[in-house]
Amino acid sequence: QVQLVESGGGLVQAGGSLRLSCVGSGRSMRTYAMAWFRQGPGKEREYVGGFSRTGGYTYYADSVKGRFTVSRDNAKNTMYLQMTSLKPEDTAVYFCAADERIITSSVRLRSKYDYWGQGIQVTVSS
Repeated sequence: QVQLVESGGGLVQAGGSLRLSCVGSGRSMRTYAMAWFRQGPGKEREYVGGFSRTGGYTYYADSVKGRFTVSRDNAKNTMYLQMTSLKPEDTAVYFCAADERIITSSVRLRSKYDYWGQGIQVTVSS
């Protein structure tokens, strides 16, 4: 059974930066697709960015391109989300997700992920 735990959230001013971490346990995440999603107040959970199963491809939502960067350290079973130039509209609960069967064309679909972290709050003040 895979468990995912996010950390690194908090309160930051607009224009600031934060780095989120997602640590996996139970299995090696090396062959898993991994992704970050977020859910703002009153909004649907949306895809932010992540990796295909092979790790050969990274994907980003248009709203975060150029500001957010995903990375992973397979030796530490950890994925990161570096967030820069944060905006108030980035305020959300951020979730880490993983799946070992998802195909590349489906990495943005939240329904395709079997494993989820508990989520962590990121608040950007104006």
